[in-house]
Amino acid sequence: MIRILIADDHAIVREGLKQIISDDPEMVVSAEASTGSQALDRLSKGAYDVVILDVSMPGGSGLEVLKQIRRTWPELPVIILTMYPEEHYAIRALKAGASGYLTKENAPEELVAAIKKAAQGGKYVSASLAEKLASYLEADTRKPLHERLSDREYEVMCMIGRGRTSTQIARELNLSVKTISTYRSRILEKMGMENNAEIIRYAVKNCLVD
Repeated sequence: MIRILIADDHAIVREGLKQIISDDPEMVVSAEASTGSQALDRLSKGAYDVVILDVSMPGGSGLEVLKQIRRTWPELPVIILTMYPEEHYAIRALKAGASGYLTKENAPEELVAAIKKAAQGGKYVSASLAEKLASYLEADTRKPLHERLSDREYEVMCMIGRGRTSTQIARELNLSVKTISTYRSRILEKMGMENNAEIIRYAVKNCLVD
């Protein structure tokens, strides 16, 4: 039996996932979490075979939680399941140690296949993501500007690209406004930009925001 921890801040999503998983006799949802810190707490107190993790959650972004899981439970497979398209976070998630990346538009049978493959120690990559990975490797010497950013800097850049203020970003990521300002300064420096307007134009042009 594959024991699964679901970490997603939307109750309706967790219920939907539980329904999909309950239809397969080889899998069971052993616990749920609605925040990143809650997910880590659940992991410290129970035994699981696979974690299904959202990218955007209160109490720590999914990528930060993924890195913490990798440090503490290096063998535990983590599947990222999110609303964000593959081009937004997939490569970063896989580089951070995810065993798979699925969007919430993927068919239920894909999720089931991904869970089973991850539980066996494999990685699940969709055909479209495999193509993106190939292109990424081919273009390694011509990486876009945003590839210079750390995961947190990239997350802040995307939020600026969506028109969020420093105060809004700080509240959403549970960080201080001063910390967000520091990230913003690093982003501008690394990308050779001068203001938020340039970040927004770049994010829109490169399809990094919805």
